[in-house]
Amino acid sequence: MRHGPAEDEAGTGRDFDRKLTASGRARTELVARELGVRGEQPRRMVSSPLRRTIETAEVVVATLGLHLEIEVRDELAPGGNSSGLVRELAGAGAKRVMLIGHEPDVSLLTAHLLPSWSRGFDKAMVVGLKIQRGEGAESRVLPRCRFVIEPKRIAG
Repeated sequence: MRHGPAEDEAGTGRDFDRKLTASGRARTELVARELGVRGEQPRRMVSSPLRRTIETAEVVVATLGLHLEIEVRDELAPGGNSSGLVRELAGAGAKRVMLIGHEPDVSLLTAHLLPSWSRGFDKAMVVGLKIQRGEGAESRVLPRCRFVIEPKRIAG
C-alpha cells in the first residue's frame, strides 16, 4: 500500500514528519473499508518509519477494528531494501502482511515481484499479491496479483 495523501510540508520542515491530511485520512478509510468488504484484513502491518505511512497504518487498523501492532521497518523508507524484507517475510511463511511505503518504491517493488506490473501507485492504493516460495531446489519467490484497490475507482 502507498500512504494516503499528506501535507506538502511539515511544521518542522522535514519530509520525515509530514502527516496525513484530512482528505488523506478519508481516502485511506475508504480503501480500508473496501479491504474489509473484500475480506482482505491483514494479520500483520509493516510500515515505513515516516509519519505519513505510520498514520496510514493506524487508519487501516482502526477502520478495520484490528488488534495488531504496527511494525516499523527502515526497509520501507524511501530507497530502502524492501525486496529483502519481502524475501525475509516469505521465507518466514508470513501470511496476509500489509506493507505501507512510498512511491516510487512500492511500484518498483511490485514490478520486481510481478514483472507484468508497469504502473505507479496512486496515494492510498493497495495491490494484493500472493507470494509463495517454490518447493525444494526451486526456492525462488512465486508471486501473483490477487487484487488492486484504487481509491479513485471506489464509490464513496
